Formats: sequence, C-alpha cells, structure tokens
Amino acid sequence: MKLLHVSPSMDPKMGGVCQAVRMIISGLQGFAIHNEVVTLDNAESKFLKDDPFPVYALGQGKGPWSYNPHLIPWLVENLSRFDAVVVHGLWLYYGYGVRKALAAVSNRTARLFVMPHGMLDPYFQRAPGRRLKALRNYVYWKLIESKLINSADGVLFTCEEECRLAREPFRPYRPKRELIVGLGADQPPGYTSDMDIAFHEKVPGLLASPYILFLSRIHEKKGVDLLIKAYAELKNKKLGSLNTFPKLVIAGPGLETAYGSEIKQMAYDSFGLESYIYFPGMLTENSKWGAFYGCDAFVLASHQENFGIAVIEALACGKPVLISNQVNVWREIESAGGGLVEEDTLDGTRKVLERWLHFSDQEKRLMGERALNCFRTAFSKGPASKRFLEAMNSE
Repeated sequence: MKLLHVSPSMDPKMGGVCQAVRMIISGLQGFAIHNEVVTLDNAESKFLKDDPFPVYALGQGKGPWSYNPHLIPWLVENLSRFDAVVVHGLWLYYGYGVRKALAAVSNRTARLFVMPHGMLDPYFQRAPGRRLKALRNYVYWKLIESKLINSADGVLFTCEEECRLAREPFRPYRPKRELIVGLGADQPPGYTSDMDIAFHEKVPGLLASPYILFLSRIHEKKGVDLLIKAYAELKNKKLGSLNTFPKLVIAGPGLETAYGSEIKQMAYDSFGLESYIYFPGMLTENSKWGAFYGCDAFVLASHQENFGIAVIEALACGKPVLISNQVNVWREIESAGGGLVEEDTLDGTRKVLERWLHFSDQEKRLMGERALNCFRTAFSKGPASKRFLEAMNSE
C-alpha cells in the first residue's frame, strides 16, 4: 500500500502535527507500507534532510491561507501513484487543494482520509482571545471545510476524547466514518551519560538539582503563565527546604515571542526566581532525552492539547506526568495511575504540583513505573500502527 501524507509543514518548531506524521510513518515501516509526504515548506529547509521517507516541499504558502499554486498540479500529476491520501490538520489551503485535485482526477483510486489533530476542538471557538478567528472558522466551515470532512472516506482521531469533542462546534458535521486510530510513539533511546551532558550544557546553573520539566511550545494555550504563578506560590509557602524544593525547567520554542518575553519577565522580575526557573529554549536529540530522563516529573497545564506528544515521551521515559484535564489523553493516563490530573486553572495547577510535592519517594517511584506501563499498553506504536492500517483498509 502507498500512502501520501499532506502536511502544512514538517518544521518541528511548528508544533505536534509534523511530529505526529513522523510517528505514524515510523510505526508503519514494519507493515510494508510506502509513505511519502507533500508539504508547503521550502525545499532547502534543513529540517527535511534527515527524514528517511520522500518529502516533496513545494514552497512556502502565501498569506494567512498558505495558498500555493503548485499544490493542485502536483497532486493531479501524482495521485494515481497512491492508494490513500491523509490530510493532516485543517483550516488552510492544502485541504481545499487535495479535495479539488481528487475531483479533477477522473480515474483516481486514492481514498481520502482527514486527521484533524485536535483542530475541531471547541476550545478554538470558545477561547476569549480567538473571537475573530472563531468567526473566520465558522464561515470557512460553512463554505469549504465541511465539504472536506463530510466527503472524506474517514476522519481519523487520536483518542476517544478528541472524537467526542469534534462533534460539538460545527454544523453540518456528518463524517462518513469516525475512526479512532490513536498515535503511537517509538520507545525512546536508552539513557546514556551523553544525554545528561548535552542537557546540562543547556542549563549549566541547574547542576544536580532535582527539577520538574515543561517541554512544549511556549504559548498561551499551554498554560505556562499558570505554571509559573502556581510554582511561585508553592515556593513561597516553603514546601520543603530550600535545598530540596525542585527547580522548574521550561523548555521549548517561543521565548522570542511577546508571550515568551512576558512569562520570562514574570518568572524573573515579578517573582525573583532566577535561581529556580530555567529557560533553555528548544531541546532536541540528546539534550531533549537528557531533560526527560533527568526530571522528577513532567508538567503541562495546557488549556487544550489534542494528544501531547511530549506527554507520551515522558511516560515512555518512566516519568509521571502532571497535566490538566484539557489534555485529551488524560483519562487513559489517570486510569493507569501514570500521572495526576487537575483543572486548567491556577488553582488546578497549584493543586497538581502540591499533590506531587507531598508524595513520598516510594509513591513517586511507583507512579513512574505505572507511567512506563501506561505508555507500553496505551501509547506504543505497535497497536496504534495496526489501528491506522486497519482504518486505511476499512470499507
């Protein structure tokens, strides 16, 4: 079987969609599936050079719609080579382009699947700061995007919660089939001292101190401001001695944005926590795995998170996760005992941290063991890849 994945970008800095595409392709390697990707990136982009599958970069899209005049001609010329096309994400030109190209090929055999990656979550229509975008999405749904969703052979979801939430914000919503395929991660590379060295080169002041890790985009949606405020409150309450209170590492792209500057200023100028909160920027490869393996726990107080690849990577490293109930896989994690879950509010973020801090060392070790077991049973790539393949073959 030959699959074509259509993604707006494969740049890791753009968030989880491109990493999900890589995870899906990696998982399908053991099933004799040939995968290719077409994307609206510039062909000379460095992040494309290491991918072990063909990537056709047609050039950056223009304007807020990411219009690209090369996409439809490329698709019309190449669609006959594929058994199925998977559109990853919504709301941009490439989804429209795929539907138009499929309609233009009279003898096409490729089936169409759409994987929204959380982009049908009602959060995006309800968040106070997104009113204009919500109106735009409403109009766009009526004119264009509903046709893509409702004409596809199947809509693919990463978990039950994502599927349930996707039914709420728009009408008409009549997909032919809703298929929950999950998303499976590779087992991370085993710990090496090089990982620890690479990580501590990024945060030299951390030394051997225990720490809690946030690793994601530094964005308002991720609740970083709640995390810093809650951490500062607990630090001021002196939970534990000054020598044992864990440090906080906030890693990820986005420090250069206005929000990134705001939260760094909050941590350092407002709360005076220069010696307790570290901002190493984006971590990759050894430095990323060193951060995971070295942390006491992983934290994500997100207001909306479809799957949370970093959450799954933390579980895979045997690390408990402290998350909000807006991370769509929270039910699976909580039922497995692999982490703690609270509301995506300041009070909820404070509670999840405080609960963790009051755990004994034995309770923390036990939760770490359950976290690893949760990964193996619910989020490893073998079962997810089988479900994805079954969806491609379903009638």
